[in-house]
Amino acid sequence: QKHNVANQREHLILLLANVHIRQFPKPDQQPKLDDRALTEVMKKLFKNYKKWCKYLGRKSSLWLPTIQQEVQQRKLLYMGLYLLIWGEAANLRFLPECLCYIYHHMAFELYGMLAGNVSPMTGENIKPAYGGEEEAFLSKVVTPIYNVIAKEAERTKRGRSKHSQWRNYDDINEYFWSADCFRLGWPMRADADFFCLPVEQLYFDKLKGNKPDNRDRWVGKGNFVEIRSFWHIFRSFDRMWSFFILSLQAMIIVAWNGNGDLSAIFNGNVFKKALSVFITAAILKLGQVSIKKTHS
Repeated sequence: QKHNVANQREHLILLLANVHIRQFPKPDQQPKLDDRALTEVMKKLFKNYKKWCKYLGRKSSLWLPTIQQEVQQRKLLYMGLYLLIWGEAANLRFLPECLCYIYHHMAFELYGMLAGNVSPMTGENIKPAYGGEEEAFLSKVVTPIYNVIAKEAERTKRGRSKHSQWRNYDDINEYFWSADCFRLGWPMRADADFFCLPVEQLYFDKLKGNKPDNRDRWVGKGNFVEIRSFWHIFRSFDRMWSFFILSLQAMIIVAWNGNGDLSAIFNGNVFKKALSVFITAAILKLGQVSIKKTHS
């Protein structure tokens, strides 16, 4: 979008100017950008992207030319591309690794266009996969992923659904932390397991008795699934409940044996009965483990 281009142009200029002014020793008073400022801003901007590439074992798409005079311009183009993606990302900004995936492919396309590479499929110069028309990125890249987020929001049924039945931002973003995300391809395949059918379609399929193919319809939750249950009251405060129950048992034993004095605990018979708290403690421990196993 034109306004996004203007905004991110100003954004990039201010980022570079702020770092340029703070350089030490001071750069020469010339209308020229200091290379150190450019390198520092680029390092901060692509810190997460490089970490993402390293984690997935992929080579970065930040290819720099061998001609020194072109390096600065190429760095500016890479940073400008990232800011343009971020500027139109909308809710995708809550999915930083998803932005890394998008940038990884678009930066590779940018490199191919600048280097004049030829596509092995068409035999022509590489062109953007989603075309270059106005608002193509917003409508063809951002909107499909945003629709996935919207569909998952519908699954919540206004907060009444279980956490295991819908994906939040962290679950969707976690998908891009695995090499499976590259099965989406570029341009992204509409039939990929990342994208799910509308909730209404899943409901009608269920009424018809059609068994859902989870592999194609819904990628599902990530590694951690929060389960809502009243048992969390006991699971979260298990030590407190154990202390109260064992203390109550010990006090009842002392109160119902002898004259109720605390010194009665040293009586042989009372002491033997008091040792039963360890049996209770073992039973409580078994209950704690069972609750944690079924509600975690």
